[in-house]
Parts: sequence; structure tokens; C-alpha cells
Amino acid sequence: MKGILYGVGVGPGDPELLTAKAIRLLRECDAVAAPKSADGRQTALDIASPYIGQDKTILLFDMPMTHDRQARNASHDAAADALCALLDEGKTVVFLTLGDPTVYSTYWYVHRRVAARGYAAELVPGVPSFCAAAAAMGRALCEDGEMLHVIPVTHGRAEEGLSLSGSRVLMKTGKSVLEVRELLRQRGELGSAVLIERVGMDGQRLIEDLDALEQPSGYFSIILVKEQSE
Repeated sequence: MKGILYGVGVGPGDPELLTAKAIRLLRECDAVAAPKSADGRQTALDIASPYIGQDKTILLFDMPMTHDRQARNASHDAAADALCALLDEGKTVVFLTLGDPTVYSTYWYVHRRVAARGYAAELVPGVPSFCAAAAAMGRALCEDGEMLHVIPVTHGRAEEGLSLSGSRVLMKTGKSVLEVRELLRQRGELGSAVLIERVGMDGQRLIEDLDALEQPSGYFSIILVKEQSE
């Protein structure tokens, strides 16, 4: 019997936001896999570490944050190869990913490759960062018939996304936050925007006045823009 791969969302940073299913799978699995950044950070693994026993095999995969499609494909192929080798041994593997595995998740590309080869692979949802951000801000993401849009700023979609009506979530705004601030100012929406950095992690910071920013924020930054009432 071949093993099974679970793509498990660990939420945005607070270990207490892992689901009961995620914790159970971490306790029952044979191996735990997680992405590793270029500077050696393994954020998803660190978040889930309270629930990982000493007997688990740990695999860390380089997942470069780059627009170089060839480099990304190579990293995803290498991870899929290593995971499938474990599944051939009948192992149960949990692959950890920040937030939810279906929302801008690097893991999804690995999952798709493994499933396409005929292996059993399941997605286990986690708390999305923008939901945790709204809760930390004490805001509703959307209400009544208000639409909700999730916009990846890193792909140059900020201006297009802000033109949409409803509540808008601007993801990964760190390096572009000052440019986004000017777009919001031009649209007269600066007062409706709130930024939160590192939600659920050490160093969480809430900024309700974006004019207070003097330099770009960190990678784990989200801006929520509420639709202005008439």
C-alpha cells in the first residue's frame, strides 16, 4: 500500500490556530515536510513545532520566492520526487504550509504534481492570514451583501484590485506598501485602510494610520480596505 500526503495549513502564526485535524495528523504521521526560505527560515515548521514529536522524520525543501518560473518548477519537481519516494514506502507525510493550502500557497504546486502521478493527496484547510488579520483588527471582512476581493500586490495587481467595489484584502504588501499608500490616497480611501504586520507572530504590529509609515513593512503584511458607506 502506498502512503498518503496531507497538505496542512498551519494558519498565520499562532500555534493555537491550528485545527484539531492538523494536530491529529501531525501526531499520527511518519514524516513532516515544510518549505525553507533562502535565508534558512522555516516559519511553517516553527509554528507547528509544539505538536511534532521527536520521532518524526523532518524534510525541509527550498522554495525560492522568485518570479523565475524555471527555478520554481525545479524546486516543486524536486519536492514532489522526494515526497513520492516516501509514499512508495507506505509513509504518511504531512506537508506544512502557512495559512491555508488553497490560498496563494507554494505547497499547492507540489500537491498538484504528486496527485497527478496517481498518489493519494489531501488538502487540510487552515486559518487564512487575512481572516486572522481582520479578527486582530476587530473588523468584519465583509457584511451584508458586500463583496470581498483578495489581491496579490506582489504581482502588480494593486491598482486594478483597488478599483473593485467592496472590501479588499491586499496581500504581501511589504515592499510595495508606500506605493499602495499613495494609490489609496489618490482614491480618497486612505482613511479606510488598516495594515497589520506579522499577525499571530512575535512582533505583530497594527498600523491604523498609514501615513505613520516611513519605510516599507515586512513580507508578512496585509492591508484591509473597507468599502466606504454612502
